Amino acid sequence: MEKSMSNSPSKGTSHLAYKGFSLDRSRPSLWRVTFDNPPINLIDPVMIVALHDLLAEIEQDNRVAVVVFDSADADFFLAHYDIAADQSAFNALPSARTPFHHWANLLIRLSRSRALISAIRGRARGAGSEFVLATDIRFASRERAVLGQFEVGFAAVPGGGPSTRLPGMVGRGRAFEILLGGEDFDGGLAERYGYVNRAVPDAEFIGFVNAFAERVSRFDLLALADIKRFVNAASLPAAAALTAEMDAFAEAIARPAAPSIIGQAFEHGLQQRSDVELNLGAYVGMVARKPRTTTSG
Repeated sequence: MEKSMSNSPSKGTSHLAYKGFSLDRSRPSLWRVTFDNPPINLIDPVMIVALHDLLAEIEQDNRVAVVVFDSADADFFLAHYDIAADQSAFNALPSARTPFHHWANLLIRLSRSRALISAIRGRARGAGSEFVLATDIRFASRERAVLGQFEVGFAAVPGGGPSTRLPGMVGRGRAFEILLGGEDFDGGLAERYGYVNRAVPDAEFIGFVNAFAERVSRFDLLALADIKRFVNAASLPAAAALTAEMDAFAEAIARPAAPSIIGQAFEHGLQQRSDVELNLGAYVGMVARKPRTTTSG
């Protein structure tokens, strides 16, 4: 059964195929979402609409304690946003300031949902990194996970909240390192910085995540909800601050520098299963050697 834009839950169906991911809810208290959007798990408007549908299903089912997000692709958890995608799918959602703001709205909603775990094997960069930062717990494969915010190399500010979320997670200095450097962070370094909760050897990764999620799923639902409510009150950025980041991103993408850099990146294999995508942090470093715009008039 495939779903894309319907908000009506189908309680009798334990496995659902959405656009870009599948849902296993065979255990009422523990749901598993597996991203599968070839060739590299790009986040596109159709997937974003489907994720809104998913959150509606979670919100309507009072048996759900915890949701695990993982990937069918061992190289890419969520690569980044698909900047070449048709935006018309967003017509299914309430109007937003720009098409990009639908992504910000989803991340705000995501952080307020049930207990959410990102099980990161493969690359989670750009919007992929923003997604995992919006979840509650991030476990990474020590050998296979790669995280990063590469937008600075494309003459843009990240739009989905990392400038607001990261300082409270990793500290001011390390947030600047992640955002200003545009580099890749492997699982081990991400753990040391606080970018993820824990890096687990890949051979043990699936078993570790499953055991933790199953443990949480057995606890009292009201107790879990209260814990998340209080932690959110103490730590979640204001929605207005997250929206302001997306405003800045939309403005940056509209300036001449960003489309020029993006066009060159497409010529080198951006959004394909290519060396550029596998080593995007290194590619951004090479692009940065070329002359850039300055802040002076």
